[in-house]
Amino acid sequence: MLRLDPEIVCYLMVRAREFQANEEVVLPDMPDNPAEDWALQVLADHVDDLSVQEGGTILADMDPEQQAELVALMWLGRGDYDIDEWETAVQDALEARTDRTWEYLLAHPLVADYLEEGLLQHGYSCEE
Repeated sequence: MLRLDPEIVCYLMVRAREFQANEEVVLPDMPDNPAEDWALQVLADHVDDLSVQEGGTILADMDPEQQAELVALMWLGRGDYDIDEWETAVQDALEARTDRTWEYLLAHPLVADYLEEGLLQHGYSCEE
């Protein structure tokens, strides 16, 4: 059961799409070294971007469980988990949680699509 407000997820999807539409943003398909904090490296030059700031502010206001649900939603939409494994995905995201959740999400080029698919699997849509 999704406890995160779908409207917030839809808003974050818009922010992610705006950020990734910037011509100067280049996200690698795979990091050179997955052990490195590659999300921070990729986003370091974009801290002044309004979409990065707005999304970061929203996530800063979320409690850890809400942030974990957001990450789990991306994983669900990406196919790492299926809807029957939702609680496991949330628990795994909570255990892997850092204070850089927004940066982690933005470092995935298809994050908005994954979040949208995750919402659909929960029966929600950003369509009006």
